[in-house]
Amino acid sequence: MNIRLIIVVNCLAVLIVLAGCAGTMPQTAEEFRKALPGAFMGKVETFEANRPFKDVSKTFQAMAPKCLDVRVKTTSRTHMSYQVIVTKYNPTVIVTKEKAELYVQERHESGVMTVYEEPEKGHFVMVVDATPLDKKRTQIVMYRPSKGKDVMVKAIKGWATGENVGCPDLTK
Repeated sequence: MNIRLIIVVNCLAVLIVLAGCAGTMPQTAEEFRKALPGAFMGKVETFEANRPFKDVSKTFQAMAPKCLDVRVKTTSRTHMSYQVIVTKYNPTVIVTKEKAELYVQERHESGVMTVYEEPEKGHFVMVVDATPLDKKRTQIVMYRPSKGKDVMVKAIKGWATGENVGCPDLTK
């Protein structure tokens, strides 16, 4: 698939998912959680990780800043256009005894016009909540687009389950 089409699909998916609720972009993680279930191309996914909550939380704390606090430059060229998009991803991890929260926000620094008010770190792309079920299992709830962030989804699922603790290639 051509990189330009991937970029357009990703941008449209995020805009459609987030703009679907009352015409305004969620400004907080809680607003994102509330807006996503009824949004077009929004998905709420729940699964169990056979890992202790403490391990899941530590993995989120270690991997999110390492892998998701990045700036990605993508370019595409067709016979009629050339486009360069620079996107800064901004992860946040908050851990308490009852819950671990992972937020991923993105801000397009160039190549995409922003026509709505964004939170300081950019619009929300994903919110992931982890809560302990018992000493060996953790429940994960992912609020995410149904399309367009597959490599990020796969990486975060891998971090939660412990099956893969690598970094995603966010240019895909």
